[in-house]
Amino acid sequence: MARLTRAEQQRQTHERLLAAGRTVLARRGFLAATIEEIAAEAGYTRGAVYKHFGGKEGLWLAAMAAQAEAHLRLLDEALAAATDRSGLVRALTPVTFADDEAARWSATTAEFLAAVAGQAETAAAVVAAQKGHEEQIVAVLDRHCGRLGLRPALPLPHVVVVLGALGGGLALRRGMDPTVDVAAIVAGVLAVVLQEET
Repeated sequence: MARLTRAEQQRQTHERLLAAGRTVLARRGFLAATIEEIAAEAGYTRGAVYKHFGGKEGLWLAAMAAQAEAHLRLLDEALAAATDRSGLVRALTPVTFADDEAARWSATTAEFLAAVAGQAETAAAVVAAQKGHEEQIVAVLDRHCGRLGLRPALPLPHVVVVLGALGGGLALRRGMDPTVDVAAIVAGVLAVVLQEET
């Protein structure tokens, strides 16, 4: 077996730490998770986490960037498969919020946002990443709304922000009350927001 180059080793370490971070953060929450626990989960020392991510906040930002990239790809694929308004609404309806992992991630996200709100540099990085992701979603949604002849009742940037806030809030609510039908609520909102052009 060929030996890995230094760059390949670094990339492998980065990916292992990122995966371990997601696992530990989902299991323990942002506030309870420790750098030592994340490093041990990946089989490294805490120094590796600091070297690759600068700390727990940097690891969280990297995990969210990876998740946002995967989300955008899956969303574009789902929207491309929609052939009418109801198909687009189904593609935008967060069926994954019905599981426990989504509720845990929403709670962990809320912890993270509360923890970094007073840290100007980290908060600015979070806002920039969120805005960048939202702009990409707007572009994808605009393309598919145009293709299907749909006219949003609000500007698309507002629709995307509302859906993100609604989905996150409902996932938190569902974490406390499993009877909340997140998909039905979001689908109802989308049915009002996305109208067919007349």
